Amino acid sequence: MSELTLLLIRLAFLAVLWFFVIAAVGVIRTDLFGSRTAPAGAPRKGVKPVKPVAKPKSKKGEPRQLIVTGGPLQGTTINLTETPITIGRANDATLVVTDDYASSRHARLFPQDGQWIVEDLGSTNGTYLDRSKVTRPTPVPLGVPIRVGKTVIELRK
Repeated sequence: MSELTLLLIRLAFLAVLWFFVIAAVGVIRTDLFGSRTAPAGAPRKGVKPVKPVAKPKSKKGEPRQLIVTGGPLQGTTINLTETPITIGRANDATLVVTDDYASSRHARLFPQDGQWIVEDLGSTNGTYLDRSKVTRPTPVPLGVPIRVGKTVIELRK
């Protein structure tokens, strides 16, 4: 092989190696700090702002609050609205947990047909409803613990 061919092969190998290193650093950064998103109140281009609609009064048996009953955030309360609640280490999650056993986007709680549903978002260590691992979207009864890593939450009136 000529000297020029060997030089070109070496440069191509070096470029592929640097591409791999930069991609790995990007994945690690996203896992540690979450993806970049606009602040919750910031308007997006081409989208007209929508006025919030008043939530109808909840029925007698419907939960009104999400309460953290165990873990580092114990005592934290989130009022339930019609918007889904995401749980994880990502900065844009509704409930940000600083737990090595939680994924960036670990679980999601959302209202559907008058009840709240918990869904695991492909987490590494799983989401547990009472003592059962959540493998598909599952309705959450009042007062039943949901465990995400070391954090335990419950729906209450």
